[in-house]
Amino acid sequence: MNVKIVNKSKHKLPNYATNHSAGLDLRANINESILLKPLDRALIPTGLFIELPEGYEAQIRPRSGLAAKHGLTVLNTPGTIDADYRGEIKVIIINLSNDDFTINDGERICQMVINNYTKVNLIEVDILEDSVRGEGGFGHTGNN
Repeated sequence: MNVKIVNKSKHKLPNYATNHSAGLDLRANINESILLKPLDRALIPTGLFIELPEGYEAQIRPRSGLAAKHGLTVLNTPGTIDADYRGEIKVIIINLSNDDFTINDGERICQMVINNYTKVNLIEVDILEDSVRGEGGFGHTGNN
């Protein structure tokens, strides 16, 4: 699938790290490094603008290495970029560790996955059909 992209960053276009990667790595496009103290968050620009086909969205997800090694994650994960959004892709990064972390220009900060979706028509009713699970919620199915 072809996706139109405008790259106003100082960096090359996002790419897939391996042949079977689902996400494109996005980089910080900043003029100065950003220090994130524990529990700090920042809106990080990427310098990228995309035009998705109707019926598709881009999801912004954390990079597992930053999360596991440094406690950094995308705050509203997965962030959704709708097909009609034309603004710059910016990423809300939060530091959930006990240590300071510095985001530098060009650092891979997240990954972007393109997905198709289905729109639904909601039909208001007074009662739902019963199921085996019923109203069982969090932890209902046990530990096994």
